[in-house]
Amino acid sequence: MNYQESIAYLLRFADYERLPRSGIVWDLRRVERLLERLGAPQYHARTVHVAGTKGKGSTSAMMASILAHAGFKVGLYTSPHLLSYTERIRVNGIPVSEAEWVQLTEAIRPHVEAENRRGDLGQLTTFEIFTAMAFLHFRNIGADWQVIEVGLGGRLDATNVVRPEVCIITSISYDHMDVLGDTLDKIAREKSGIIKGGADVVSAPQSPEALGVIEEVCRQKQVRLIKVGSDVTWRAIRSDISGQDFRVHGLKGSYDIMLPLLGDYQMENAACAVAAAELLMERGVSLGAGDISGGLASVSWAGRFQILRRSPWLIVDGAHNADSMKRLGEALHQYFPHHKLTLVLGFGNDKDVSGMVAEAVKITGSIVLAPSRHPKAVKPDAIAQEFAKYGVCPRTAGTVAGAVQLAIKDAGPDDVVCAAGSLFVTAEVMEMMAS
Repeated sequence: MNYQESIAYLLRFADYERLPRSGIVWDLRRVERLLERLGAPQYHARTVHVAGTKGKGSTSAMMASILAHAGFKVGLYTSPHLLSYTERIRVNGIPVSEAEWVQLTEAIRPHVEAENRRGDLGQLTTFEIFTAMAFLHFRNIGADWQVIEVGLGGRLDATNVVRPEVCIITSISYDHMDVLGDTLDKIAREKSGIIKGGADVVSAPQSPEALGVIEEVCRQKQVRLIKVGSDVTWRAIRSDISGQDFRVHGLKGSYDIMLPLLGDYQMENAACAVAAAELLMERGVSLGAGDISGGLASVSWAGRFQILRRSPWLIVDGAHNADSMKRLGEALHQYFPHHKLTLVLGFGNDKDVSGMVAEAVKITGSIVLAPSRHPKAVKPDAIAQEFAKYGVCPRTAGTVAGAVQLAIKDAGPDDVVCAAGSLFVTAEVMEMMAS
């Protein structure tokens, strides 16, 4: 089996990143039994578990970077990937090699097929298999820590088989309502499903509705809750396109942070990581202030307000719901206050298209629409109808690359082109720029 054959094999199963999620049959026992066949690798490394609507990937990367800076061997499991499936499984910031990916696929294959032959709990999904591969790899390489990002929701997510020492819940907003529920209360209950007895919990600033649920679950589980924004705070000092300096006032002291990731929301994510690191320090983990500041200074997380070129500026951002589109607009106007802005947008059919359009028109009237290659991509004509409600007439292109080329062709040297709306749109722009 080579790498491409391994991907083809894994995508033979139900891949709900590409299929309608209405078909999901939730049952954690399925992945638990697969992991039992593998010797329960999910319990080998100490664990930080991260859920939320926005910022969970960035916060996971920050947490892993802090632990790695302290000298630990740290596994990081995230989804989806941008350019390669191997990005989902990393050790100290480096994705597994294609050869390692193949070895993991071959190692897990007989156990997957044995479990699927049993079949009483339904068939394993692609994401469940990916998750088991990550735990297997982290055990195989002797990881000290694993930072695990939830795929979808939390309570019934395939990652929710770990015994975390710290749970982080980043900002909760409306997304995946068809699966998680149509109120912040329901969504927060799904996200709070990762909270387990014996763990400490860090929550980002939340709406009163979402915070009330998190507080209730923490009381029920009798666990400690640290609230970023009140227990842990931050103050911005400097921010420009080279990065941002700010001070975090934590539980154990204050930390001067230089973060290469852009956007005010990344300071919020960093404060969550600082709070989690401090809780680990209270548990006797060998971490210091220098590891916190050094880990955050060296963090890398592609596709999130990432500048790919200048003259004209080309930026990609993974904003894929209304609240993240709003924050993208704030960041664009912060860093480029007097520049002409053009958005290149493409959305998935499982997203709040009307909500994102309502925020996009506040950013600029210059819009180019294009579908990504993803099977859930919405056709530009359907999105254009949403923009027409605001008197905006977008241009359209047949591909994301074509849309970016169109926007750049019409842009002056100081103008800004930003591609957003989906991580799959972001990935195609990055792919185009790398070719």
